[in-house]
Amino acid sequence: MMAAGGGAARGGGAATTSTSFRRSGGSRLAAVPGTRPALRHGQLLLSCGVPSLDCVLGGGLAVGTLLLIEEDKYGVYSSLLFKYFLAEGVVCGHDLFVASAQDPPANIIKELPAPLLDDNFKTERVEATAAKSEDCQDSMQIAWRYQNAPKVETSPTTSIKFGHYYDVSKKMSPELLQSIKWHSFFLPDELPLEPKLKMCNMNCGYARLLRSIQSVIYQEGFDGSHPQKKQKNILRIGIQSLGSLLWDDDICSTNTPEDIHSLTKFLYVLRGLLRKSLSACIITMPSHLIENKAIMERVTNLSDMVVGLESFIGSERETNPLYKDYHGLLHVHQIPRLNSLICDVSDTKDLAFRLKRKQFTVERLHLPPDLSDTVSRSSKQDLAESAKLLSSGCGAVAIGKKHLDF
Repeated sequence: MMAAGGGAARGGGAATTSTSFRRSGGSRLAAVPGTRPALRHGQLLLSCGVPSLDCVLGGGLAVGTLLLIEEDKYGVYSSLLFKYFLAEGVVCGHDLFVASAQDPPANIIKELPAPLLDDNFKTERVEATAAKSEDCQDSMQIAWRYQNAPKVETSPTTSIKFGHYYDVSKKMSPELLQSIKWHSFFLPDELPLEPKLKMCNMNCGYARLLRSIQSVIYQEGFDGSHPQKKQKNILRIGIQSLGSLLWDDDICSTNTPEDIHSLTKFLYVLRGLLRKSLSACIITMPSHLIENKAIMERVTNLSDMVVGLESFIGSERETNPLYKDYHGLLHVHQIPRLNSLICDVSDTKDLAFRLKRKQFTVERLHLPPDLSDTVSRSSKQDLAESAKLLSSGCGAVAIGKKHLDF
């Protein structure tokens, strides 16, 4: 009886024994809609609105960073990227802050492109692929033995679906715009309200803009001061044509501006606000108008990512047969090193962009082969001279008077 009782006691003790072992879970990032963690450095990433550009930038725009876009000569494509960034915020449910000195922010919001549904996008991709394959079969004249070779992806892509696609030919519906909260800053409306304000030796326009951004971040809780009031969200800040004469800054008109450090001080304080808040900023700047290159170097150093757009509008490349499939070149000047000694660099530096019938895409730059046997010597020489304009990274670059021949 005693043995049986002892056995029962031992059995009961084994059944109720618990351990203090707990699985060690790593530091988990906050689940914020429209974001995903980066595999390399663990930062939260958000899409800039162009998936191919996200791939070039290392997966997307990190929260708390600043993306500087050097505007093209006429500001056509830079304003389009600006609207893509804001449209992605609307679709993801993020809050927006739109600042401009030229176009009223309300007009910019109304002109945002409409998102493409997944079914429509897949249908258009299938139709485009079928049309391209038919054209290739009809125009196949040489290199028939390479038909079964794997095709090179022209657009930088990743296996993880991130971001959305947009139709440039359509405007976003008012119902979708009413579902998000957005803040505006229009400089002509702000200047008459108060006397000239200078803060940290910045001009009045930059000082008011900085104070407006700071108030939105603190009052709406993007700095983490009200963590339990509502679900965490992202603030997307967009500033259009910063540094132009419309912002009361003379760096674009003279080599020795009056407030030479005004712009750089603004960027320095802005980065401090971004670093300690759930926000990301995109700034377009007419860098081709800034005469003092030292200022532009400081601006680049104070930015996390710098991308330049070189449009073919009004240049010789617009009619050059080498660039007939593209509308401009994309130059990646700087990519951040976040929690790492190295940065995510794209596998190619020869990038171009083109505006299709409905979409803006970033693609790898490829030189077309010389398919004709009756090309005149002068035209071949022109092609060879035009090929020198490309960077040395392109594998099909012609050197000197040589041309690609099969």
